[in-house]
Amino acid sequence: MESLRRVLVVAASMLVCVAADAADAGRDYVIGEGDAVRIVVFQNPDLTLETRVSESGVVSYPLLGQITLGGLTVAEAEQRISESLRSGNFLKQPQVTLIVAQIRANQASALGQFNRPGRYPIEAMSMRLSDLVAQAGGVAAGGADVVTLTGTRNGEPYQVDVDLPALLTKRRGQDPVVRNGDIVYADRMPMIYVYGEVQRPGTVRLERDMNVRQAVASGGGISPRGTERGIRLHRRNAAGETDIFKPQMTDRLQDGDIVFVPESLF
Repeated sequence: MESLRRVLVVAASMLVCVAADAADAGRDYVIGEGDAVRIVVFQNPDLTLETRVSESGVVSYPLLGQITLGGLTVAEAEQRISESLRSGNFLKQPQVTLIVAQIRANQASALGQFNRPGRYPIEAMSMRLSDLVAQAGGVAAGGADVVTLTGTRNGEPYQVDVDLPALLTKRRGQDPVVRNGDIVYADRMPMIYVYGEVQRPGTVRLERDMNVRQAVASGGGISPRGTERGIRLHRRNAAGETDIFKPQMTDRLQDGDIVFVPESLF
């Protein structure tokens, strides 16, 4: 029972953190043209308004007339409406809540090795990277396991690499919120090349932590004419030149490596 109680407490804590993260993302959402918003002023139902932000970023609001909300975060828009009502002597302490009911202005792009690359609308203020990947049809067969999300946060360049298998199957790792203008890029899968005396020479996908022995096995194993002795590894160095050396069978491989299995002399 005690272990079950601890599990329930941890699960509840995780849910609270997720909810708080989503709430923060909603407050930071930047309102854009075409967005449908609902504005509510506490204890003032006559000031409730459901409208759409115009192409110039403005809405027509009771008592205030044209007020610009485009380009503001939800929190900033609430504050602007509140201050305008207060400075106009309409209300002493207005409590304004703004809800983005429908998002049309903001988009993010999925580029590279996706099944359906392109630009997609951000349909929720707490839209996650996994949501965007799903809209793009997932990573294609030739895509890498790690994708890169780039954009801006607080006016500064933002970039994060996300391990999709860890995120989607093992339920760990970060699932960042996607913002307007973000780009998620899926590079091609890392590849190695196995040639010489193997059953199926050619290109092989570089799996995580793959070593020389596993690479040879992926090529169907050593042929009757080949030998494990004398295997050579070709690897490009930082200067762009190719180094050739004899590896251990347990050595891990890198993207672009070439494994050569020689013919036996006996």
